[in-house]
Amino acid sequence: MGMLALGPIIGPVVGPVAGGFIAQAIGWRWTFWIIFILAGIVTLSAMIWMRETYAPTLLARKTARLQKDTNNIALRSRLDRGISADTLLAQSIIRPLRLLVFSPIVLLISLYTAFAFGLTFLLYTTFPRVFNQQYGFGTGVSGLAYLGMGIGFLLALIVFATTSDKILEAKASKEKATSQKSGNEDVDNARSNLPSTPITTKYKPEYRLVFMAYFTFVLPIGFFWYGWSADRHVHWIVPILGTGLIGIGSLFIIMPAQTYLVDVFGSEAAASALAANTLLRSLFGAFLPMAGGSMYDALGLGWGNSVLGFVGLAFVPIPYCFYKYGDRIREKWPVRM
Repeated sequence: MGMLALGPIIGPVVGPVAGGFIAQAIGWRWTFWIIFILAGIVTLSAMIWMRETYAPTLLARKTARLQKDTNNIALRSRLDRGISADTLLAQSIIRPLRLLVFSPIVLLISLYTAFAFGLTFLLYTTFPRVFNQQYGFGTGVSGLAYLGMGIGFLLALIVFATTSDKILEAKASKEKATSQKSGNEDVDNARSNLPSTPITTKYKPEYRLVFMAYFTFVLPIGFFWYGWSADRHVHWIVPILGTGLIGIGSLFIIMPAQTYLVDVFGSEAAASALAANTLLRSLFGAFLPMAGGSMYDALGLGWGNSVLGFVGLAFVPIPYCFYKYGDRIREKWPVRM
């Protein structure tokens, strides 16, 4: 999951850095030519070297070959669900929407993720105004302003990727030890000579929300920091440090949310839950920045970013709520797929 996040998270940071120097050196049109060349290389490489790995597809192909070789059209793949491509397509569209509408977990977690994702893109709309106009950065150097958020993303990603599973195991072990201790005390109190039943504890998906629950304040703090330091024309490194906090806070929302949804819905519906999350996140990322210019024109950088920070504070109870009561919520609002 950490490696998967590198593209959509680091890409919007690396792109402006490279694009600024490309536009300054050889013209803005070459930013599109270079993207076209790189996309062509990736596409050709994928066509040559990428291979199918999805088990139902591989077994369906093998079944088709066996049907042809044996002239036995009755052969079926054991993973064939017996549904048409049209039905499968409809299910792939309907299931994420059902989860988004009927599952409080998917809806609220996706809203929070979409908000954080959309804010990062909205923030990009302020960088030219702040660092070109207020701090006098040139075309090439202005792209370096994005590195603050990029470094924040990268640091948080490294921390999350290296510690998330360890935290999961530690918390599961601690809960198992507590349960065993409680069970032994109950046995002693009952003065029973029967051997106690071993207690097995599986990982709770809510353990994935530790970073989101404990670092949920970082995102709004970053917006207050960035907005008012830029508004007051403080040295340019100060607002860039603020964007670093925003990067850390955003990743500690987006990544735990994805791993949490995977652990909650498992192999049966994890892809649909992530699809619902991606749908909402992409809509916010596309449309929220459209309001950025008007908002900053009306409120300025200080109060404009403060509004975003206050909205971020309004989302703070969500990760705490799911971290503490997520198992009860899952039992109370199950989604029939």
